[in-house]
Amino acid sequence: MDRLQAMEVFVAVVDSGGFASAARKLDLSAPVVTRAVAELEARLGVRLLTRTTRAVRVTETGARYAEDCRRILADVGDSENATSGSRSQLKGLLSVTAPVLFGNLHVTPIVADYLQRYPDVDAQCVFVDRVVNLVDEGLDVAVRIGELPDSSLRAIAVGRVRRMLVASPGYVATHGRPQRPEELSGHVLIQPTGVSPYPEWRFAEGGRPLVQRIRPRLRTTTNDAARSFALAGLGIARLISYQVADALASGELLPLLEDFETPPLPVHVVHHEGRHATQKVRAFVDLAVAALRANPALR
Repeated sequence: MDRLQAMEVFVAVVDSGGFASAARKLDLSAPVVTRAVAELEARLGVRLLTRTTRAVRVTETGARYAEDCRRILADVGDSENATSGSRSQLKGLLSVTAPVLFGNLHVTPIVADYLQRYPDVDAQCVFVDRVVNLVDEGLDVAVRIGELPDSSLRAIAVGRVRRMLVASPGYVATHGRPQRPEELSGHVLIQPTGVSPYPEWRFAEGGRPLVQRIRPRLRTTTNDAARSFALAGLGIARLISYQVADALASGELLPLLEDFETPPLPVHVVHHEGRHATQKVRAFVDLAVAALRANPALR
């Protein structure tokens, strides 16, 4: 195995978190992957990975070397594509993660457009309502909602969304419209516990935080179900603005307690830093950033 191939194998092991998963990703046997990394460590004279019976972890030296390998491999790929004169020759697997409902509504059209433009690329969409570690789970791009922790990943701002209360016109006509968060105790509340499991909703008044304890009548594990229950007139749901943008525009849902909303949440496209990303990733990021920034639901 030549040096570039060994670099590719090593990066796959780091990104996928193990030899077996890297072997599956590269369509190689596990012994071939193990031997390639061992030969690379012998050539460099340093330990790149620590191996236990339960896990494979990258050393500090290995992490730096993996970033260098990503840059070198990306540069080689770019050079080959530039020489061939075509950006359409992107190949490989692109993996994207986003929250479930956001992914269904706003990321799937971008992925579909991307696959039509680059027919030799395969895609994997991981839509889950939790923060996915790109490095640990071997993913390429994430769409994140909320403030981001410091990391080596590159984050590109594409918009903002709001946490808001909504109810149907029929519910408001029957039960009235609350004027302050304290009045929610007299209303039927819908709580999506999969994202916010605590029995409280947070608001803001005059720049100060305000926490309101709640007793929901209806709990559900998904935002999509909470939205459906609110549309059916069963109660007040606390959701994110992009999840109900169409229903608000059509008048099927009404906003409540807007003066008490907490500050908007930023939305970012996140990926491996700069040129360390492969060309197929950068092509997707460019497409996603343009599409999401033009999306009225994120303004």
